[in-house]
Amino acid sequence: MFGSNICVNMNGNLDKSQDEIIGSQEMDLTKASPETLRAILRKGKLKGLTTAGICQGHVQANLVMLPKEFSEDFENFCLANWGPLPLLFASKAGQFDAPPLRGKEPSDIRTDLPAYNVFKNGEFSRTVYDLLEFGDSMNHFCFFYLGCSFSFDQALLTAGVPLRNITQHGNVSMYRTNIRCQKVGKFDCQQIVSLRFIPEDKVQLAYEVTHPCKDTHGAPVHIGNPAVIGIKDVKKPDYGPEIIPEPGDVPVFWSCGVTGLEAVKSINAPLTFTHCPGSMFITDNLSQKECVKSASLVDQPRVIWLSHDPPLASALSQTAEAVIRRLEVIGSDDPGKRNISQLVVPGDLLKSALSLSHASSVALVTGFPAFCDQEVPFETDGPPGAIALALFLQQIGKEVTFIVDPLAGFDKAMESVLDKLVAKGVVKKPFPVLMYPKEGCSPTNRSAALSFLTVNGDIHCPRFDHIVAIERAGRAADGNYYTCKAKNVSHLVTDLDVLFEVAQQIPLTFTTGIGDGGNELGMGKVHDIIKQHIPMGEKIASSVAANFLVTCGVSNWGGYALCMALYTLWTDPVHDRYHRRAVGFPQTDKEKTRLRSSLPQEKQEEVILKTMVKHDFKDVSGQACMAVDGMDFYKVHVPKLEEMMQAVCSGS
Repeated sequence: MFGSNICVNMNGNLDKSQDEIIGSQEMDLTKASPETLRAILRKGKLKGLTTAGICQGHVQANLVMLPKEFSEDFENFCLANWGPLPLLFASKAGQFDAPPLRGKEPSDIRTDLPAYNVFKNGEFSRTVYDLLEFGDSMNHFCFFYLGCSFSFDQALLTAGVPLRNITQHGNVSMYRTNIRCQKVGKFDCQQIVSLRFIPEDKVQLAYEVTHPCKDTHGAPVHIGNPAVIGIKDVKKPDYGPEIIPEPGDVPVFWSCGVTGLEAVKSINAPLTFTHCPGSMFITDNLSQKECVKSASLVDQPRVIWLSHDPPLASALSQTAEAVIRRLEVIGSDDPGKRNISQLVVPGDLLKSALSLSHASSVALVTGFPAFCDQEVPFETDGPPGAIALALFLQQIGKEVTFIVDPLAGFDKAMESVLDKLVAKGVVKKPFPVLMYPKEGCSPTNRSAALSFLTVNGDIHCPRFDHIVAIERAGRAADGNYYTCKAKNVSHLVTDLDVLFEVAQQIPLTFTTGIGDGGNELGMGKVHDIIKQHIPMGEKIASSVAANFLVTCGVSNWGGYALCMALYTLWTDPVHDRYHRRAVGFPQTDKEKTRLRSSLPQEKQEEVILKTMVKHDFKDVSGQACMAVDGMDFYKVHVPKLEEMMQAVCSGS
C-alpha cells in the first residue's frame, strides 16, 4: 500500500547489522533516509516499488544507461531538452557510483533502484530488479541521472496542494504528447508528461511551488485541456496507472523523465537500460535546496485562465502581466469621447495575446463599409491594424490567413493592397487570402461554415487555432449591420459572423474581436452594456460575441497592442518556457532584438496607410487621406505607437 503512511514489514532474512539500521519490525518509508533505502534494495527487498512519496524531501532521479559511444550526443540532447531531461550527473563509462548525489556511502547504480527496464534494438525486452546479471558488459555503459518530479511532491503537500496519485496509487499517469523534443544525433522523440490532478484554485500555488525546481522538471508545461498536447484520453495513460480526479480538479502536466526512455528507443542500440517508470534512484540531496525562489518579479509566475470549459491556462511573469495590462490602458484611450471605457473587458488583451502565442494557425477578418455612396466604401480603420498583426504573427512563426468578404469588392481591394505591400518589401512572405463563403454556398449555412473552419468537418481538427476580427462590421440583433450612426450597410456586408458562432463548437479554436464603438464583430460579449452606454446602442450593438474582446479608442490600436503584447510574451522567460513546453532553448538577445525590430513602427505603418489611401480607403470624414477615425496619422497615431513601445521597453 502506498500513500502518506508507506510502511514495509522488515522481518525476514536481513543480517543483524542491517536489522539494527532498518529496524526489525516496520518502518515508514516516507521518512526513511535514501542510504537506508539503498541498503534495503541491495538485499533484494522492495522489488518494483513505486518511489512516489518515499524518502520525502530528497531529490529523485530517472536513469538512462547507454553504451559510451552515445554518451556525448545524449548529454547534448539533455541540454537541448532540459525540461524533461534535467541532467543531475553524467558518469564516466563503468562508473557505478554517483558521488554528487549521495552521502558518505558509495551508491551502486546496478542495485540501487527498485526496478529497471531492458531494451534490445530499441524495443522493450523485460523488467529486472538489478543489473548484476549483465556483468562486465556494464563497464562500457555511461549512466545519466535525470531529475524527477517526485522530488517536489513533499513541497506541494506542505504548501497545501493535494496529490491524488499519492493517495490512490503512488505513481503518476504518464502520456506521450505531440510535443517534439529537439533532435540531437540519433536521439529524436516526443516528450512524455506526467499528470497530476490539481484543484483549480490550487493551480497557481502548484506553479509557484514547482517553478524554482529547475533540476527536477520545474513548473508545469501544460495546464488544462489534454487534447492541446495530443492526449486523446487521460483515462488511458501510456505509462503508470489511471488517476481519478476529484470534483473541481483540472489536469496539470509536468515534463517527465520517461522521455529518456523514449529517447533510448529512438536510437535502436543493441542493449540499453532505463529505470522502470515510477521506480527512481533516490539521492541524498535535499529537494528544498534545489528549489530556491527568486525575489525578482520577472521570475514570479502568474497562471492565467483562458477557458474553464474545457479548462485551459497559460503562464507568464508578473512583470510581463503588468506591461500587457498597461498596454490595455494605453489602447483604450478614448479620443473620440464615445464612452468606450464601459466596453473594456479587463484582462482580455492579455488572454487574447496568450492564446495567439500558443496558436499555430491564425485567421484575420477585417473591413467595415461605412460609405454607402462611394465606389470604395471602406474605412482606413481595421486593415492597417490587421496587416500589422499579420506581419508580427508571421515573424514569430504563425501561419496567417486573411478571410475576405466578396461584397462591395473588399476581396479585390484587400488582395491588391497586400500585393502592393509585397512589392514595397513590407510583406516579405505573401499571405494566403481566402474568400468566404465559397462559391455556391450561403454565408449563413452553418454546415458550410464548419467545413470551412475544420478539416473534413471534424471539430477536433481545426483549420485555424484563432480567428481575429479587427474593425469588422458586426451583426446586430435584428440581423442587420449598422455604422456607428445607425446607417444600414447590410447590402455591403457578407455574414462572416457565422464563423465566430460556429467556432464556439470547435474546442481548440478561439476568437478575438477588436472594436471601438460597439457595432463590430465580437462586441456581442458586452451587448447589454453597449445598449446602455453607447449612443444608438439599442440598434447598432453587435450581437455576436468573441472569446476575447479588445476595446480600443481606434481599432487599429488593438492590432498594435496585440503585437506589443506578443513581443512581451515571447521575450518573457516564464512564458517563453511555457510556450515551448520546456524543450529547446530560451530566446537569445539577438532573437529578441530581431523581434523588437518587427514591431509596428512609424515607417512601416506609414507605408501601409499610404497604400490604403491610394486604394481609396477613407478616413471617417469620407476623405482618402493620412488620417484614421478623424485623427491625423502623424499627430495622433504615431505618438500612440510610441507610447506603446515605451511601455514595452520599460518593462523588458
